[in-house]
Amino acid sequence: MPAPFDSNAPPDRKRPAHLPAFEHHNRSIIQFVTVCTKDRRPLLANPAAHAVLQAAWRAATWYQVGRYVIMPDHVHLFCGPTTHPPENLIRWISLWKSHAARHWPDPAIGKLWQRESWDTQLRATDHYAAKWTYVCANPMRAGLVDRADDWPHQGELTVLRWHA
Repeated sequence: MPAPFDSNAPPDRKRPAHLPAFEHHNRSIIQFVTVCTKDRRPLLANPAAHAVLQAAWRAATWYQVGRYVIMPDHVHLFCGPTTHPPENLIRWISLWKSHAARHWPDPAIGKLWQRESWDTQLRATDHYAAKWTYVCANPMRAGLVDRADDWPHQGELTVLRWHA
C-alpha cells in the first residue's frame, strides 16, 4: 500500500529547482549561488584558481558578482543581473563555469564542476546581510582560519546595493 500523501513534505526531486528571477517594482534582484567542484575535489582555494574565477565572472557580463567566498571544493557568491529583463541565471552560471574550465591552470584535472548548482533569490536586505555573515564564516567553521577575515579567497567585485 503506498504511503499517504503529505502536502507538507518537500518535493521528491533529484535536482534543485531553479526559479526565474522575480521582479517586484524597483526592488533589487540579488541571487545567492553555490557551485561545487566535481566530486567535491579541493581544487579552488589557491591564488591561481581565485584569479581564474574572478576573470570568468568579469567575462560573463549578464550578471555582476558582488561578494563571494571560494572554499576548497565550492564557491558561494552573490550576483545581480545587468540586463532588463534579467538573462537566465543558469545559463550565466554555465557560461562562467565553462570560461573557468577553459582557462584552468591545470588542464589535466578533467571535469571541473558539478553539473548542478544551487541558487535562491534574496527577498530583503536583512536576508543579504544574514546570508553574508553565514557565508564569510565558512572558512572558520571548516577550521581553515581562526578569523573569517583571514581567509584570502574571498572578496567583492561589485557592490550590490539593495533597493526595496
